[in-house]
Amino acid sequence: MLDVKFIRENADRVKKTLTDKNSEGTVDIDILLKTDAEIQGLTSQLELVRRERNELDKKIKTEKDQNIRSSLISQNTELKRKLKGLEDKMTPLKTQFDELMLLVPNVTFPKMPVGKGESENVVLKTWGEPKKFDFTPRDHVEIGESLNLIEIKKAVDVSGSRFYYLKNEAVLMQFGLIQLVMETLTSEEKLRPIADKIGVSAKTFTPVIPPVLMKPEIMKRMDRLDPIDDRYQTTEDGLMLIGSAEHTLGPLHMDEVLLEDNLPLRYIGCSTAFRRESGTYGKDTKGIFRVHQFDKLEMESFTTPDTGEKEQEFLVAIQESLVQQLGIPYQLIQICTGDTGKPDYNQYDINCWLPAQGKYRETHTSDYMTDFQSRRLNIRYKAKGGDKKFVYMNDATAFAVSRTLIAILENYQQKDGSVLVPEVLQRYVGKDIIKP
Repeated sequence: MLDVKFIRENADRVKKTLTDKNSEGTVDIDILLKTDAEIQGLTSQLELVRRERNELDKKIKTEKDQNIRSSLISQNTELKRKLKGLEDKMTPLKTQFDELMLLVPNVTFPKMPVGKGESENVVLKTWGEPKKFDFTPRDHVEIGESLNLIEIKKAVDVSGSRFYYLKNEAVLMQFGLIQLVMETLTSEEKLRPIADKIGVSAKTFTPVIPPVLMKPEIMKRMDRLDPIDDRYQTTEDGLMLIGSAEHTLGPLHMDEVLLEDNLPLRYIGCSTAFRRESGTYGKDTKGIFRVHQFDKLEMESFTTPDTGEKEQEFLVAIQESLVQQLGIPYQLIQICTGDTGKPDYNQYDINCWLPAQGKYRETHTSDYMTDFQSRRLNIRYKAKGGDKKFVYMNDATAFAVSRTLIAILENYQQKDGSVLVPEVLQRYVGKDIIKP
């Protein structure tokens, strides 16, 4: 959430954010500020009454004259009733204030383009040249089924639509992608050239396999519970299945005070992700592009405020390095205000080239939240001067495995029906080509 002091001092900017993020009507900033002012007024009255009671308590304890003492006790009783009345007024105001604060979105990066949706995102960079095939490129479903790498029909019988079996070399490629990420992010030697270019620490990432079930109230604190229609929830326990490893990586330090000397803290999580994907997405419902269950490697970091922006640049540079190692053409996209998430201050996507679709599609995202999530999670650090401040948080995709496999199969397909294995993955797969 935002600091209420920031909202007071930047009310117009916060209101504009509601418009820019297509969130008009979700929260009334004027009502929030009115409620805040009433709380401040009541707080002052409560403090005054409590001081008066404390002074009376001291006098009552030392007063020897019974008449005066009785009078003081009577005054104290009246103050107690007054205090109770003020507290009764405060309770609903605090409840209303807390509910309103949770609805306020994060403000956006000043350089983020203002736009209503995906069509107004901005291409910042294009890397690689899409291959020109001398045949009509097949989609990943046809390739996967012909090479016995993907089984969809049986998965539909067993689990329903938008599930799949991954088989043979595709499984080896998946674990190869995981190993590639882990070997890169846990090596200072491999991170240093990227970090030095950005101007940040080359501190490595701690590998984590996080829980895939979490309490809904904690997902709410992460501000990732809604829209709840996109989440799976267990009936008996009410636990939520995560939609990304960052959902349980983010709260890893909730209600803790970290040390500035230990920052940045970086994690690379590997988990299965679950999403209802309840909307209608046309061709995306075919194959393994938009599915209910997929495996994902996610980066999460905790930094000081002055390094948060550079940290996002670092995570994006890692994403680019990983995709470049696969040799897949891509575009780096600056997401506009109307297409970014409620907690996001800034967002970049990487869209990889998919030959069968003849366009770039999203495979990676990078979200910079500033202290928006850490305030909700109560994650602070003790600065060198002794003050306690909220950490700044970033998360970013390393690989969403199913979409990365789509990009590999389609970009490396051959006329004879075979698929070349990217050089960087050959040692994991044990071959350089997958033949029919």
